[in-house]
Amino acid sequence: MHGLVRLPILAGFAANMAKQFEGTILPGWFVYSFGFLLPFVEGLIGLALILGLFTRWALAAASLLFSILLFGTCLRSDWTIVGLQMIYVLAFFTALFLLEHNDYSLDRLIRREEA
Repeated sequence: MHGLVRLPILAGFAANMAKQFEGTILPGWFVYSFGFLLPFVEGLIGLALILGLFTRWALAAASLLFSILLFGTCLRSDWTIVGLQMIYVLAFFTALFLLEHNDYSLDRLIRREEA
């Protein structure tokens, strides 16, 4: 949902994100491009996790995405948001750790294993 609600305001979201990073080492065109792609990446990862499809890869992609987001947030010195993002990192770690118990997923159905 996080990515989905940004789609109608995509250009504005990307421009606002680029403005937030003006005082950092990241070039504006890069941040704008990243902000433009971010809702689509969030949506694909979220859909894969909800469906339980390619779960290991989706969790790895989510972890990589949050590593990138954390790097940017640290550049902005927005420590409140860093703390919130770390909760997601812990959730992804826990989900990866407990992946063998992922009984209700398309991955399990595709492999035809019993739940």
